Amino acid sequence: MRFLDKILGSKPAYPPLPADNEAMVQLDEVKAPLEEFAHKVSDRLEVVPAAHEAFVFLGKPPGNFGLAWIHDGKVTSLKEFTQEHHLSQGQVERLLDRLGNAYQHASDTPRYSAEFGGKKMVVIPSKDLEQEMHQIMSNTLH
Repeated sequence: MRFLDKILGSKPAYPPLPADNEAMVQLDEVKAPLEEFAHKVSDRLEVVPAAHEAFVFLGKPPGNFGLAWIHDGKVTSLKEFTQEHHLSQGQVERLLDRLGNAYQHASDTPRYSAEFGGKKMVVIPSKDLEQEMHQIMSNTLH
């Protein structure tokens, strides 16, 4: 069925994220920058909530995607992150490869839908994915 969904371009319908879910509490902490970001972006968004921050996959992970990191009340795009830390093209490619693999590792994680800034997005409440993404970002800088 997923194969046909990909061919036909349909998106799976995920259940709404319950208001009392820990992920919703985490997303409420970054609500303002998340909503502002959602208004600016036309791509599909998948959000990984974390304590006081969130990671946002844009596009079609694990293959063709971008990433934004919401932290400290602001949004840092992947491009800004790579420029700020002076990453080479090879480092960026390895970072994207590792982030895509992390996304795939969480493929069996239940997903939910939520709306922020008038835009419906997918929420992936996964501690394992959150930790793996932190590890990847940290390893990229060291």
